[in-house]
Order: sequence, then structure tokens, then C-alpha cells
Amino acid sequence: MLAAVGLAVALQLPSPYALSIGRPGTTVAESGRLTALPSGAAATADDIAKAADGKRFVFLGEQHATPAHQQMQASIVDALARRGRRVVVGFEMLQRPRQSALDAFSAGRIDEAAFREQANWKGQWGYDFAYYRPIFDVARKHRLPLVALNVPRDWVRAVGRGGLAALPAEARAELPADIDPKVPEHKQVFEALMGGHPVSGTQAENMLAAQTIWDVGMADSAVRYFEKNRPDRRTVFVVVAGAGHVMYGQGINLRLAKRQAGEGITVVMTESTEPLTVANGLSDFVYVSPAPRK
Repeated sequence: MLAAVGLAVALQLPSPYALSIGRPGTTVAESGRLTALPSGAAATADDIAKAADGKRFVFLGEQHATPAHQQMQASIVDALARRGRRVVVGFEMLQRPRQSALDAFSAGRIDEAAFREQANWKGQWGYDFAYYRPIFDVARKHRLPLVALNVPRDWVRAVGRGGLAALPAEARAELPADIDPKVPEHKQVFEALMGGHPVSGTQAENMLAAQTIWDVGMADSAVRYFEKNRPDRRTVFVVVAGAGHVMYGQGINLRLAKRQAGEGITVVMTESTEPLTVANGLSDFVYVSPAPRK
């Protein structure tokens, strides 16, 4: 989706970061700075941890394999732990069947090399583990529980090809019944991320349904963690995922809200060499890392 965002900017299409969803108005976010919305004030990881007091979730929407973003995520996780929260970190990067590798790593039973092998990191995600090492280092330091959020890729592929009717039987048994892909605001975000092309026709509708399965599945993985572990009120669940899964509260966060799983705050991360005008409804905080100069 990141390529689609770049295409939208190049063609002067409506920016995915400036849609009229949620809080009205826009804010100018400076490059190289974490900004609170809608105040426009500069913020820190500690400010995010404070804003998360009493919240059940913190959604960290990244651009994948962008070192400044993964380092910021690590800083936020660390700030939450230092504030005395019981932090759980869920990753889009790994699918549910790899949960045992995450359990072994967070418990200190295996080292990083063994974790990468047992988790099949390269096959599951593809991006170099080095990008994400800062997050895992912080998790290891604080002995944080880790959760594989994603559903098996075959489920998403099947829906992308044949719509919800093609969802495998085993997937239907593992997912909630309410998989409504026709949420207008989510559709608006999806269209913007896809370069401004309207969702029209069977192929586009199937793609939207596949994106919905992703979001529903990852939200369900978080709910399952809470149902199994019954954590106390100090627990905060940090979701590490692509920005498209959390923007405007219309992705994983929407699906958790529909299940009344608890409130959260959202941080969306992007990059730009120049100040970026963003919608106040985009998130609670936005981090604009300096884009590499070409």
C-alpha cells in the first residue's frame, strides 16, 4: 500500500493523510517530529505513554521496514513499561500458528537466531529482522508477552480472489461472524490508500473484503489473548501494524471497538522531507520521520 500512497501524492490525488473522517480540521506536522493531534504540539514517547493511561490499546501504525518508525515503536513500548503498565505487544508480522516461537522468545528460552528460525521470520514477513530488532530488544528487556496477530495468509488470498464466500471453512470457525466489509469510512480510507481508485466491481470489492479479513482477524487475535489470560487493568495491548490497518480508527481499532474490547490511542507514522498537512481525525499522534533524499 505504501507504493499506492506515493502514487496518490505524485498524481495530486486526495492524500490518505488528509481525509475528512472524524475530528474536523487539519494540522501541520513537522518533519522529524512526533506531533499531538489536534493541538499540533510536539510530543515524546513519554507523552504517548501518559495519554494511554486508562486505555486498553495503543495502536502503532508504521511504514514497514522504516528504521525511524521501528525505533519510535520501541521507544513507545519502553515508555509504557517504564510508566508501570503491563505491556503486551502484538505483531502484524507473524501469523497465529507461530505463537509458540514468540512465547519461547519472550520467556527467554530461545535466543534471537532460534526465534527467527522457529518463527520463519523471512517466510512470514520478508523484511530483514534487523528493522524490527529494537522492538524485540525492548520486549526481551522487560520480558513482555508477545502475540502473533495475523491470520494465515491463505485466508486473505482466498477472499482476495473470491470474496467472503471463498473464506475457508476452518477460517469461519476461527473468526467472528460479523465481518462486514461495507463500512463507508473504512472504504474511503482503503480507496485513498489504493491511489484514489473507487471500490467498484468484483475484483475491487474482493480486495476490500480481504483487507477487512486482515483487520478482523488481527483484532480477534487480541481479543483471544484477553479472553485466555484475563489480564488486570494495568495491562495495555500494543498493536504493531501497517498504518493502513489503524488510520482514522477504521482498521483493527474499529473491529475492536465493535466488540467493545476497550478504548485505545493511535499513532500513525509516515515520512516526508517537508511539513505534512494531516487531518485531525487521522490519529491521536502522528510521527513524520525525515524521508531519505533521492
